Amino acid sequence: MARISFLSGDWWKSSLKEHLMGVSVGLLSTMNHNLAYNLTWRTLKDPARMSSNSIQEQLGHSLLPSIKYAYKVDKRDSTIRPTCGYAFLSSSQVGALAPGSKYPWYLRQEVDLQVALPLGVLNGALNAGVAAGIIHPFLRGSTGSVLPLSERFYLGGHRSFVCRLGGPSSLSGFKARDLEPRDFRTCDPNNSENGASTCTELDGGGDIAVTAFADLSFDLPLKSVLDQELGVHGHAFVSAANIAKLTEHGPRKFPLTDFLQTFRCSVGFGVLVPTELFRIEMNCCYILKQFGHDWGKTGIQFNCSPP
Repeated sequence: MARISFLSGDWWKSSLKEHLMGVSVGLLSTMNHNLAYNLTWRTLKDPARMSSNSIQEQLGHSLLPSIKYAYKVDKRDSTIRPTCGYAFLSSSQVGALAPGSKYPWYLRQEVDLQVALPLGVLNGALNAGVAAGIIHPFLRGSTGSVLPLSERFYLGGHRSFVCRLGGPSSLSGFKARDLEPRDFRTCDPNNSENGASTCTELDGGGDIAVTAFADLSFDLPLKSVLDQELGVHGHAFVSAANIAKLTEHGPRKFPLTDFLQTFRCSVGFGVLVPTELFRIEMNCCYILKQFGHDWGKTGIQFNCSPP
């Protein structure tokens, strides 16, 4: 099976404009295993010339071929409103395989684990999950160890924690690409206001990302047509995430303590409307922790996520 995709858009809080055209050919597909060959033609522009020198080196056209393997198991009773079971995803992608590519060969690894536990009261359930990803070059290209922007990790976006199973990405209260990765070589977590770190702000996505959440869902106490016929219910949640660049010393000397101290965090509650095609959420979100160059915002948020 083959799929063709087109994606075009402006980067949030940036002068960059990106156009992606790709084709994905399935080489192997079973209930739990999937192997695919992906070929993407990317065009990256910066009409205002406001991006950093490292990003300007990637402007123009580039061909990004890759091979991706994914193992997935989903034993939850529902992907819209799970009340019991678990789900796990592991994906490995080897990219920049084109001969003479300016990018180095790289490995992009992601894992995602979610668990649902029934509570026995108000049809309640506790969903918890953690996802992590890392990308690292293992052969140098003509530009050294610079990785393509589209393959790095970006956190944020108003998407459901529960429906999506596909690696780290979502953090409530932050729009897409709202979190800035940090270089811990210049980081001092103890010298900041409101617990904020004085790490150097970097652009172009992160090389390592982690997200975690806990979501408590329950029936609304007032019985009505909405919750009985449409399945409308409430939930409360807490979410945390962090993203960073790997230092020049590589992942073996990565400052794990600093990384754990600079997690962003948000909490909230809301109402959910499950349908056959989407999970619609209206949430009130409060940012507990963010840093100076992040773009998190407390307030009412809407999202619509497919199962």
